[in-house]
Amino acid sequence: MVNINKEKCIGCGLCSSLCGEVFEMGKDGKAKVKSQKKLPCVKEAIESCPASAISD
Repeated sequence: MVNINKEKCIGCGLCSSLCGEVFEMGKDGKAKVKSQKKLPCVKEAIESCPASAISD
């Protein structure tokens, strides 16, 4: 299950750019998970997150 740590998230939007089917930016300026699809881009988003805020 993909999770975003809101405490760590800096709201850069990289995850939603890399994997828009799974991540989106919320009204609070932080990323949120919109789908639990198991796509290859999820791993890329986890590895690319500058704040290490995404886990699965």
